[in-house]
Amino acid sequence: MENKDFLPPFPEELQALKEQLAEHVHDVWAAGRRAQGWTWGPHRSDERKEHPCLVPYEQLPEEEKEYDRHTAEETIRFILGKGYRLTGPQER
Repeated sequence: MENKDFLPPFPEELQALKEQLAEHVHDVWAAGRRAQGWTWGPHRSDERKEHPCLVPYEQLPEEEKEYDRHTAEETIRFILGKGYRLTGPQER
């Protein structure tokens, strides 16, 4: 397991990708919940299948966005740590 105290800084050139991936993570989670019959509600209720985060990513509270950003960053770090390299989109 990697020691989190000694992680190198996250590459600045991947910040935009991290934000896009965070939004995707949220969208996948929300789609899964909706497929299970969940809807938006002001408070989470497992019984009524309601969740306050079933909104577009842009409308999430900042702390929820940070949760998704953390997932995205750790995913990118894992990929890079396995020796893969990420390159930007090709110009058309």
